[in-house]
Amino acid sequence: MFRNKEVKYGFWVLLILGIFAGSMIYAESGRGFYCFCVFFACACVVYLMVSRLRYRRISELSLYLKQVLDGRRGLDIPDNAEGELSLLRNDIYKMITCLETQAELLKKDKIYLADSLSDISHQLKTPMTSMMVMTDILGDETLPPDRRAEFTSAIRSQLERMEWLLTALLKMSRLDAGTVQFRREPELAAQLIRTAAAHLLIPMELKNQTFEVRVPENLEILCDRSWTAEAISNILKNCMEHTPEGGAITVTGEERGIYSSLIIEDTGEGIAPEDVPHIFERFYKGENAGKDSVGIGLAMAKNILNMQNAHVEAESEQGRGTRFFIRFYRKVI
Repeated sequence: MFRNKEVKYGFWVLLILGIFAGSMIYAESGRGFYCFCVFFACACVVYLMVSRLRYRRISELSLYLKQVLDGRRGLDIPDNAEGELSLLRNDIYKMITCLETQAELLKKDKIYLADSLSDISHQLKTPMTSMMVMTDILGDETLPPDRRAEFTSAIRSQLERMEWLLTALLKMSRLDAGTVQFRREPELAAQLIRTAAAHLLIPMELKNQTFEVRVPENLEILCDRSWTAEAISNILKNCMEHTPEGGAITVTGEERGIYSSLIIEDTGEGIAPEDVPHIFERFYKGENAGKDSVGIGLAMAKNILNMQNAHVEAESEQGRGTRFFIRFYRKVI
């Protein structure tokens, strides 16, 4: 205990003051001096006992921290008593709670990363295997020209799919890392929707689908134009792929108090009830997912919209189509 400077210096100060006070009392009264000596001795003993108890509790806290760092002890019950040591114990408890929470989050992030890498490798492995087989076939000099053109077209299609997947994954990684700076500016919703659907008009026409925008021309939404167009485009693409020939895709919009809403509706096959809660999850494929579906488009759309203070949800009925509701809030909620 005397290794601690505070105890040693305090004891010497107390001893010097006691000797000085005792000498003055001895000069005045011998009997008073003996009473003072008894009192002073008791005071020294009490000081040493209190100091010993204090540093014992500090040693216990130090040992507790070492055990926690070694992983041999979990969280302890916080101390609700008064005093500096109790406050210190509570602060240590709070710190350990925060560290354990962060450790759990890091563990979940590692599991999520491992699952994502597994999903990505699976998505890339299938087209690569297919292209390797077709490349071996193309090496056959006796292959007819029409079959050679067919395989070449198939390889090009697989490469385009891989390019889209890699581009989408790069965008998702930027969103996850928080490196994207969104600009919240007023944009005309009708023009934004037409921009998002521009590259889908030809595929819709080939499927004889009707695309209609019933959004007021003066309706404005606060968003980042390019990223929001990307999100809406992914939703429209999903509707197009799940709507049969001769079907219809309609976009309506209106202003409602604190938010502006867009409703994207199709007359497609719909989504199974058990799949609806999961369609915005990354790499999720529902019962009616297409064979070329990756399961990343809707997840990216939700991520983009959520990071702009917007909310998207879906409701569907099998055989009668799907509705996507998008709400652009004017203020942070």
